Amino acid sequence: MRLTARAPRGLLALLLVGLAAAPSACGLASRPADGAPPRVAPQPAPSSPVLARNDAFLGDLQEASFRYFWDLASPRTCLVPDRHPTPSFSSVAAVGFGLTAIPVAVERGWVTREAARDRVFRTLRFFADAPQGPAPAGMTGYRGFFYHFLDMETGQRFEKVELSSIDTALFLSGALFCREYFDGAHPDEAAIRDTADALYRRVEWDWMRPRPPRIAMAWTPEEGFGVSDWWGYDEGMILHVLALGSPTHPVGPEVWDAFTSSYVWAENHGQAYVQFAPLFGFQFSHVWIDFRGIQDAYMRARGIDYFENSRRATYAHRAYAAANPGGFAGYGADVWGLTACDGPADVTLDVGGRRVRFLTYGARGTSTTWTNDDGTIAPTAAAGSIPFAPEIAIPALRAMKERWGAHLWGTYGPLDAFNPTFTFTDVPVHHGRVVPGVGWFDTDWLGIDQGPIVAMIENHRSGLVWSAMRKSPYVAAGLRRAGFEGGWLAAAP
Repeated sequence: MRLTARAPRGLLALLLVGLAAAPSACGLASRPADGAPPRVAPQPAPSSPVLARNDAFLGDLQEASFRYFWDLASPRTCLVPDRHPTPSFSSVAAVGFGLTAIPVAVERGWVTREAARDRVFRTLRFFADAPQGPAPAGMTGYRGFFYHFLDMETGQRFEKVELSSIDTALFLSGALFCREYFDGAHPDEAAIRDTADALYRRVEWDWMRPRPPRIAMAWTPEEGFGVSDWWGYDEGMILHVLALGSPTHPVGPEVWDAFTSSYVWAENHGQAYVQFAPLFGFQFSHVWIDFRGIQDAYMRARGIDYFENSRRATYAHRAYAAANPGGFAGYGADVWGLTACDGPADVTLDVGGRRVRFLTYGARGTSTTWTNDDGTIAPTAAAGSIPFAPEIAIPALRAMKERWGAHLWGTYGPLDAFNPTFTFTDVPVHHGRVVPGVGWFDTDWLGIDQGPIVAMIENHRSGLVWSAMRKSPYVAAGLRRAGFEGGWLAAAP
């Protein structure tokens, strides 16, 4: 995220990142137009045949995506793989998204509450007990933070990856959601709350500031703090809210001021909003925080909220695809979505008389500050925008499945990405496969794709994650210290 390569190379280079299993197991379960339209609130429960069909489609997509976390977690550590079926390490962020998906599964009847709380407790307990320290090997984290990637079976640092502030924040967001959801008297639910509390309270946010007031992105035992800090609009909002809300190692409000001071407000493809190119930056923080009706000083000055900001970004991405300045195959008003994802190869090729630089894993997107596009579309980009603009996001997903479903859809829903322009059968690809005459299709699912699919569909359907997190005293405190006011926050703890 923000965004590190998914294949570790020392300190990762930054890019502009079935049935319920037995309660004692963590793993392998059986079962293999654009412009600025009026603001659209999440749709109510289906009341027409069209809405009912959409709800059934979304439910199937949600459940398939959830199964990624339920089926593939390690039986020994409960860690979630970064990707599948390619053998991989665990992504700490994917664990956080998986924790978020589990209560959704309970509410939807895919797993029992008993099995769910057992899985959640075992996951949190593993992280609480895992070794923390400054040693370069044998550790899971340091000063409460966790390494970006962990070995699936030992849970220890994978190779020489960085201690990641954002991936830790995404993990903790899932843990804190479970803290609010599992509110019953059962001893295991009390243990979930206590363990999530302990994990959050031990993170030394104030330490991760070698260049105050900004928060650093990374640290390694070999080189110390990385050169990059969090600034400007991106997925780091959730990190800052958690750091501000900490009861043990908080940062001050000046951190939020520094973060927002380098925002770029501009008009992009008919929409005025804070610029960031990949859509994940407009989605990840919104998985857990309901930004509807609450504003910080920056958004008060603009007369909107961050939810509206993300809605506008979604429409801008759709308008970009409809304009299709790169002339890529498949793009249009009903097929769009640029975000971080796999791609076919790192190679420059001739496409219809023009040179196109294709990429493997990278951050793709459009903005006034930078645009990176090689014709690769990620279904999670549209799925993660469903709460903001269901009227365009759901048709985009349906169009993808109808046109490329045989190549793009599988056991866990849509694969990470596809590129209808890349039809070169004589060029070796790094990921996936080329279907002659159709295009390149990934063969992996990624945890950081599947998590937003599950959670954002649920926020659209019921608001489950948002309503639980509105009860979190830590989130409320962090938002208030950042200067947010109004809406639901006025009555929050």
